Amino acid sequence: MEREEAARLAERFGPAVYRLAYARTANAADAEDVTQDVFLRLLTKAPAFADDEHAKAWLLRVTANRASDLFRDLRRRRQVPLEAAGEQPAQEREAGGEALAAVLALPPKLRAAVHLFYYEGLSTAQIARLLRLTETAVRARLSRARALLRQSELLRGGEEGV
Repeated sequence: MEREEAARLAERFGPAVYRLAYARTANAADAEDVTQDVFLRLLTKAPAFADDEHAKAWLLRVTANRASDLFRDLRRRRQVPLEAAGEQPAQEREAGGEALAAVLALPPKLRAAVHLFYYEGLSTAQIARLLRLTETAVRARLSRARALLRQSELLRGGEEGV
C-alpha cells in the first residue's frame, strides 16, 4: 500500500478507529496505542481493498481485535486506569458528559456493540461480521446494554442542584 493511500485512510477513518478503541478500552492512552497499531498494520500488511467501505470494515475489525488483545495482557490487567481512580482527563469528561460516562461503565463486550451501533451507525449484521458474532448475539448485547443504561443513575435524570 502506498503511503498516500494509507494517509488518506488514516485521515478518513482515524477518528472512527480511535472512537472504537476508546469504547473498547475506556482509556485514552490505550486507545491511542491501539489506533497506532491499527495503522501500522495497515502499512505492513498492505491489504487490497475493493472500496472505502471494505477498508473501513477491515480497520474496525483490526481495531476490535487489537483492543481485545489488551485485555489478554496480564500486565495490563494489574494496572488501574486513571478513570477508575477518578481522575478522568478534562477533555474526555467534556466530550460526552454523563451519557459517555454511562456507556464507558458498561462491560467491554457491551460497550463495543453500543459504540458500533450508535456512534458508528453500523447495522447489527455489520457488527456481527466485525466482532465475529451472530446477529442474535449482537442484538442481545445491545438489549443488555440498554437495560443497564436505563438502570444507570447517570441517565435517570437525577439532577443535583439543577
